[in-house]
Amino acid sequence: QVRLAESGGGSVPAGGSLKLSCSASGYSASSFCMGWFRQSPGKQPEGVASIDSEDETNNHDSVKGRFTISKDNDKNTLYRQMNSLKPEDTATYYCAADRRPSPVYLGVWSGYLEVWGRGTLVTVSS
Repeated sequence: QVRLAESGGGSVPAGGSLKLSCSASGYSASSFCMGWFRQSPGKQPEGVASIDSEDETNNHDSVKGRFTISKDNDKNTLYRQMNSLKPEDTATYYCAADRRPSPVYLGVWSGYLEVWGRGTLVTVSS
């Protein structure tokens, strides 16, 4: 069974850093396109980053220069390094994966991906 499990969320002051992890089981992360999404209370979910099977990455403009996405295929784990956090980054962060080549788009999300994690909460205080 294919599963994703996020970890690393928490509460930090503005300007702080967190590193999220997304551990994959039941499949090889190297063959999937994966992405990070977030949803803040009262807002629609949005795609904020993607990485494909060729390790080509893409980040939403709102987080460029602050957040990076990476993947360790040996550990079957996706990462999200988040620096210079802002209160508006407060959200539940989800990872997702799909076998299609480029199913993730950034911004407000209303698409479909095969596998989702349950999310990890990030709270940034001002």
